[in-house]
Amino acid sequence: MSAESPSRCTAFLGARRVAFGAYDEVARALDAMDLSAGGLLVFDDTSGAQVDYPLPTPAPGPRAAAAPQVGRPRLGVVAREVTLLPRHWDWLARQPGGASAALRRLVDEARRANAGRDAQREATERAYRFMSAIAGGLPGFEEASRALFAHDAEAFSRHTAPWPPDVQAHARWLARDAFTTPHPNDNNN
Repeated sequence: MSAESPSRCTAFLGARRVAFGAYDEVARALDAMDLSAGGLLVFDDTSGAQVDYPLPTPAPGPRAAAAPQVGRPRLGVVAREVTLLPRHWDWLARQPGGASAALRRLVDEARRANAGRDAQREATERAYRFMSAIAGGLPGFEEASRALFAHDAEAFSRHTAPWPPDVQAHARWLARDAFTTPHPNDNNN
């Protein structure tokens, strides 16, 4: 996560939302509460995954400036293994800038072409992670899950209606992009 957009989370005590915001804000709010009765669940708002309490917090203080280095700048490049067939390597070798540049262009193009579908899939997975952890035993969970994966907003809303208000609202908020129609340029693979 970048420093400009700190990761955010939401805390529930039972079925009641008790804190939400940046991790450090939620940690301070939870530290001020009596949590001895148990039932605390904290969810990352980006992934919908449950996170442990005490919450992870960024290391305090500024980073020391790195000494300038000679050579190519480090652009956050991570070397990993890619397995391709010989014909793929032959094609990549003929591309301007070489294999790495060609692969970066292909990945960027695919990311742009599939952005809507990817956002819809990520929203579906995010909402399902949250729902599974907190609403798995609630009435209509199975039906709401089917509606979520079918991208049926009306059925999802209908099946989550009997849920506690805070759980219902957060599930709907996490699922908001699951019900959008992907852009027509997105591939249907």
